Amino acid sequence: MNKWYQIFHRNTGLSPYVWIVFCILPFYFIFRSSSTPEVIAGIVMIGLFFICYRLSFVSKGWLVYFWTSVQIIISVAMTLLYSYVYFSIFLAFFIGNIQNKAGFYTLYIIHLISTFITINYGFATQTQLFFTQFPFILISLIVVILLPFNTYNQKKQGQLEGQLEDANKRISELVKLEERQRIARDLHDTLGQKLSLIGLKSDLAAKLVHKQPDRAQTEISDVQQTARTALKEVREMVTKMRGARLDEELYPIRQILRAAGIELELEGDPLLKNTTLLNESVLSMCLKEAVTNVVKHSGAEKCLISIDSTDTELIVKLQDNGSGMDLKKAFYRGNGLRGMKERLEFVNGSLSIDASEEGTTVTMKVPHVAKQPVKEWGL
Repeated sequence: MNKWYQIFHRNTGLSPYVWIVFCILPFYFIFRSSSTPEVIAGIVMIGLFFICYRLSFVSKGWLVYFWTSVQIIISVAMTLLYSYVYFSIFLAFFIGNIQNKAGFYTLYIIHLISTFITINYGFATQTQLFFTQFPFILISLIVVILLPFNTYNQKKQGQLEGQLEDANKRISELVKLEERQRIARDLHDTLGQKLSLIGLKSDLAAKLVHKQPDRAQTEISDVQQTARTALKEVREMVTKMRGARLDEELYPIRQILRAAGIELELEGDPLLKNTTLLNESVLSMCLKEAVTNVVKHSGAEKCLISIDSTDTELIVKLQDNGSGMDLKKAFYRGNGLRGMKERLEFVNGSLSIDASEEGTTVTMKVPHVAKQPVKEWGL
C-alpha cells in the first residue's frame, strides 16, 4: 500500500492542487445548511473521512477493508445529506491501490453500486443542488468507473517493473559469479600447472648449475619456453573474456577441421543480430568443444554446421558422418559434454545428441532473451 503522505498520487492525471480543492470543497456544501447541528455533523464526518482515509493507507489486513467501508458510508451520507458526491473520487483512487484481486473487485463493485444508487436517489428527489452540478457529477461517475482500474494497472506495472529489475540484478550477479568461477578454472588450468612446472624446473636448475651446467641450461630453457606458453595462454584467456562471436569462432574451427582432414559445410548466417553477447559466447564455446570432440573421437570425413534463428531462439546443429557415439555409455560424462550442457542450461539453453551408424548430430539451443517468472499478487 502507499504511505499516507502519498495520497496525492502523481499518476492519477490530477494535480495535487486539484486534490486540495476536493479537500476544501465539502466545507462549502455543509455551510450551505441552515441548521447548526447539520453543520457540526458535516464537519465531524469530513474529519472522520480523512482520518479513515489516512488509516486505510497505513493499515494492513482486514483493517484496510474496515476503514474503506467506513469511508463508503460517510461518502453516501454526504451525498444524501449535503449533495456532496466527490468523496467518491478519493475512494476510487484508494480502491485502485488494493493489490488483492478479490478485495479490489469487491470494494470496486460496492463503491460503484452505492455511488450510482445515491446519485440516482438525489436526482429522483429532485434536489436542486444535484441538477446544478450535473456535469461535475457525470465526470465523477466516469472517474469512479475508470480511476480504480487505471490506478490498479499502474501499481501492477510498477511492481512488475520492480520484479524485472530485481531479476535482472540477480541474473547479473549470477553471470558475474559464473564468470569468476570460469576465470578461476582457466587460471588453474593455464597458470597453475605452468607455474608449478616453472618452480620445479627452477629448483632443479639451481641444484645442477655447478654439478651439471649443461643440464641446468636445458632446464632453464624449458622454464623460458613454459613461461612463454603460459603468457600466450593468458593472453588467449583475456581475449575470450571479451566475449566470443560465432562468426569469429568459425575461422579457428575451420582451421581445426582442415588440419584434421575433415571437410566443413556451413548452412545459415553466422552474423547474429537478436542473440545477446552472453548467449552467443556460450554457444560459441560449446560449438568449439563439439568440434574438438569430432576431431578427436568421430573419425569423420565431413562435418555440417547449420545455424537457424527463430523468433525465440537460436539453434546450431553440428552433424558428422563418423562412427557415431554410444549414448548408453556415460552420456554427458566425458568429452566435455557435461561442461557444454551446464553452460547452455545456465543461459536457459539446451543440448541434445542423436547418434546412429551414419554419424552424430549435436543440437544446441539458446534463447534470444531470458524470460522471467511473474509472481502472484497479494495484499
